[in-house]
Amino acid sequence: MYLTGMSEHKVTLTWQRGDTPFEYQKYSRDHTWKFDGGHEMTASAAPAYLGNPANTDPEEAFVASLSSCHMLTFLAVACKKKFVMDEYTDEAVGHMEKNENGKMAITRVELHPKITFSGEKQPTEQELDEMHHFAHTECFIANSVKTKVTVEK
Repeated sequence: MYLTGMSEHKVTLTWQRGDTPFEYQKYSRDHTWKFDGGHEMTASAAPAYLGNPANTDPEEAFVASLSSCHMLTFLAVACKKKFVMDEYTDEAVGHMEKNENGKMAITRVELHPKITFSGEKQPTEQELDEMHHFAHTECFIANSVKTKVTVEK
């Protein structure tokens, strides 16, 4: 079942300086994301931009969002086609580079899904390709960005 109306997705972001001087090399990049369902996590800048490597950075979260959305859409289509999926693993890679305007951006994301099916009905390579194509064209996040997203086998 697909949503027919609009929905809202809320996050409260909080950052506090604390007792550290507000100087570029010194202030903390750590901040909190609190989601409307109550989940809370600490994020930071990427380590290359003085962030805390123990925390998720926005670029990683962006790649994870694309991977997650593709998987969720793929699960739905596979289920509707009566395939039984047991496991889906993706080692997604986002590439930060200059875009056509010379600005740094995640210009492309490669998805590397490994999927385990069980049961009598197993998808052919063509059916897998069709399901991945459908998942890509229907993924809300992929439809929201300019980043090129590809599925690699």
